[in-house]
Amino acid sequence: MKKIAVLTSGGDAPGMNAAIRAVVRKARFHDMDVVGVYHGFEGLYKGHFELLDLGSVGGIIQRGGTMLYSARFPEFKEDEYQLKAIENLTAQGIEGLVVIGGDGSYRGAMQLTEKGFPCVGIPGTIDNDVSGTEYTIGFDSALNTVVECIDKIRDTATSHENTFVIEVMGRDAGDIALWAGLAAGAESVLIPEESYDIDEIVARLERGATRGKRHSIIIVAEGVMAGSELAKKLEEKTGVKIRVSVLGHIQRGGAPTARDRVIAGRLGARAVELLIEGQIGRAVGIRNHKIVDYELREAYENNHQADISLYTLSKELSI
Repeated sequence: MKKIAVLTSGGDAPGMNAAIRAVVRKARFHDMDVVGVYHGFEGLYKGHFELLDLGSVGGIIQRGGTMLYSARFPEFKEDEYQLKAIENLTAQGIEGLVVIGGDGSYRGAMQLTEKGFPCVGIPGTIDNDVSGTEYTIGFDSALNTVVECIDKIRDTATSHENTFVIEVMGRDAGDIALWAGLAAGAESVLIPEESYDIDEIVARLERGATRGKRHSIIIVAEGVMAGSELAKKLEEKTGVKIRVSVLGHIQRGGAPTARDRVIAGRLGARAVELLIEGQIGRAVGIRNHKIVDYELREAYENNHQADISLYTLSKELSI
């Protein structure tokens, strides 16, 4: 291949810029041109292309978000939009495409591959919910943001002897809540992958109060319920006012951690290598600290599995 393209799709995640940089510089190392596609699959359909050089990706490794921007474009599920995108790519002499995003983005990449246009996927989402890889670009950065916020909320919870319900992102996956709960020492964690018992949560609060504990942190993943809903249920059971904090989109922003930058560099470089090798319709990922690649289809046809051992450990350590 002499010319490839790269785009980011779905929700933005810290480290996407580092991945773009890796794709461009790895490709240039192999004397390949790289075209940036702006606004994800919508830009692919509308032809929002720009040739990227080494300078184009200079000074972005530390920046959050994505310099190529992102957009939701549900119309891309239809054949006519996919065929138009391929027509635009071919007209520019582009021979392969790197798609950085989550499982929805992978569906689009797979559909293009099935229509004859070579694609490779890189997992970029704070939710860490892409099947086939243990870590996605952006998860570590979001996790560190959440833990920092929880630590600060605990300060005020301690000062006023309050119980806080903290709602975190994750779509239908509980990784952010699970890992943050364990890292921040939350008294209870609710994730979509495990059922919860409201009476058990109340019992934990009462057990803590009995031994003199006057504040508590309860983390709920958005895929379970809204933080306000959980707080209402707890108030009805305990008669105690429960504070609620919804962290929201702050979890997506900020500079990527060193770990996310390294992951992005490794995955971005491997994605380019796969295109050079003619291995298309593949996704790159990390398993046991090693870079792997596998069928794109696996990433969205198989359900992401949370590490339930962490959930069990969190409950054991929060007695």
